[in-house]
Amino acid sequence: MQDSDKKSLENAKLLFSTGAIRQFEVGNFKSLKQVHLFLFKDVYPDAGRLRQTNLSERSFRYLSIVYLEAALSKIEKLPQSNFQEILSKYIEMNLAHPFRKKSCWVTRIWLNMLLQQQLGKVIDWTKVHKTSYLQAMDRSLINQLELNVLLQDALSDDIDNLAMILNGLESSYSFDET
Repeated sequence: MQDSDKKSLENAKLLFSTGAIRQFEVGNFKSLKQVHLFLFKDVYPDAGRLRQTNLSERSFRYLSIVYLEAALSKIEKLPQSNFQEILSKYIEMNLAHPFRKKSCWVTRIWLNMLLQQQLGKVIDWTKVHKTSYLQAMDRSLINQLELNVLLQDALSDDIDNLAMILNGLESSYSFDET
């Protein structure tokens, strides 16, 4: 693990252990920016800033920057009152990939913020297999059922279990390593 990865993980643990995450609004792009900035302010010079370049990963191309701001505005307005709505909103935000680096990890944290506020649950990311998750995310463009089942199986109502959350942060961080 590189020093930058260690620093961002340390920042994430600080974000949760101090309760600073509770100060952020939930479900909008502003909160996603705040989390990204908090985690990467010492790592990336563009932390918390909307990406200015088009991005692709493997054979997938994320949303073009031409449409990014308009898409983020629409994503913010998506409903978030039940698991399926929250999952759909999460998938859309993940596809937008608003930051140049580590958007997916921050978006998983954002997902847990939504789930905690709306449903009193969080995903225990240590229960989610990396390959299964990545495959389900790839297929979520066409059908969300696989991702729905995968993440529902990892739901926990133990929202104050700091050890589980911190272990999940570290586990989820590795999902983006190729």
